Formats: sequence, C-alpha cells, structure tokens
Amino acid sequence: MSEFPPCPKCQSPYVYEDGNILTCPECAHEWDKNTQTEASDIKIVRDANGTELKDGDTVTVIKDLKVKGSSSVVKVGTKVKNIRLVDADHDIDCKIPGIGQMGLKSEFVKKVSE
Repeated sequence: MSEFPPCPKCQSPYVYEDGNILTCPECAHEWDKNTQTEASDIKIVRDANGTELKDGDTVTVIKDLKVKGSSSVVKVGTKVKNIRLVDADHDIDCKIPGIGQMGLKSEFVKKVSE
C-alpha cells in the first residue's frame, strides 16, 4: 500500500510523509525517515540515585512500602534479586521474599553493586 515502513510503535501500515518526518495517523507517532532505529523510544529506567537499571539486576528497597490489598509491608533494606523491567504504571516486576510477585516503582529502590 505504501512505500514507507510500518509505524515502529503500533505497526500501522498507514504511515505518511510530512517533509523529512514520517507520521502515523493511528497513534500520532513521528520519526525521522532517514533513521532506521528509534533511540528516543528506548526508556531508560533509573533507581533513586540515578543509576541505570537493567533486567536481572539486584536492588534494595529504600523506603517501607505498603502492599495494596494486604496488611503486609516491604521493609527498608529488603533485597530483591533478578528484577524485570516493564513499561506499565510501575517500572519493575519482581518476586519479593515472603510476599510474592509484585510491581515496584524505580524511585523506591537502589541498585546493589555486585
């Protein structure tokens, strides 16, 4: 249908050209037609100290956190191993010892140097 590549965000085939920029009418995403990779869409997750986090890192909780729907609390200093970064209302999916599967915001953790 079009000589342009599909939208890198939603894969829509209805991309159109506006000068030197390609635009998707479905999600309103815009990108430079001369670049193949979209570096601006890569989200960098940082901890409370500004250190970049990656999948598989170990972090420590820096503030007591109440668990929604429970009377449990994640205490300061709780070490969480093998985190997984996600793009949701929270930044980190992890399994906390004694509590189970949970989502954390990166602003409440700091990376443990290994």
